Amino acid sequence: MNSGPALAQLLGLLEKAQQRTPVGAATTVLALDGPSGSGKTTLADALRAALGEETAALVRMEDLYPGWDGLDAARLRLATEVLPPLLRGEPARYRRWDWAHDRYGTDQDVVPAKLVTIVEGVGSGTLEAASSIAALVFLDAPEQVRYQRAMLRDGEGYRPYWERWAAQERAYFAREQPAGRADLRVLPGCFQTRGLP
Repeated sequence: MNSGPALAQLLGLLEKAQQRTPVGAATTVLALDGPSGSGKTTLADALRAALGEETAALVRMEDLYPGWDGLDAARLRLATEVLPPLLRGEPARYRRWDWAHDRYGTDQDVVPAKLVTIVEGVGSGTLEAASSIAALVFLDAPEQVRYQRAMLRDGEGYRPYWERWAAQERAYFAREQPAGRADLRVLPGCFQTRGLP
C-alpha cells in the first residue's frame, strides 16, 4: 500500500480530531479499523513515523486478541483495560498474546501516555470505546488483494485461519458498522471523508 496520499489525509484529520478529544483526556485516540490485509499496519506505522515516537503511541490489536477466536474479547480489552489509563495520562499495561505458544505472554506490554494514541487493527473502532476515540478511519480493499497481502505479511501460518478470522470480522462489521461511522474511509485509489465538526 502506498501510504503517501492516505497519510496526508490522516494528518489533516488528526488536526481536527485533536479539537474533538474529550475534555480532560490526556491523549487524542485515532483508530484505524478495517479487515485483515487492508493496510492498517502500514498506515499506522507511517503515521507514527510522521508524528514521531515522542508524540505518538501505538497500540496493535493483534497483541490484544486472545487467539484466532478473540476479536470480541480484544475489543473489550481495548475499551476497559488499554484506553482508560492512556486517557488519564498514565501508561497502559497489559499482557500481549503469544501467537507462537497460543497463550498470553508472561511479560506486560507498556504503552506510554503520549499526545496521540494510534490504535490499529480489526475492532479498534468498536462502539465499546467510541467515547474515547476522537477519530475513526476505516481501510478496505478487495478480498483478493487483502488475502495476498495477509499471506505475504504473515506467511502460510495464516492460511488455515483466514476464513475463521474473516467470519468474526464480518460479524463485527455487520453489528457495529465501523465503515459507516468512519470519519475517513481509505479505499484503493480514493478517500471518502465525513466532515468533523
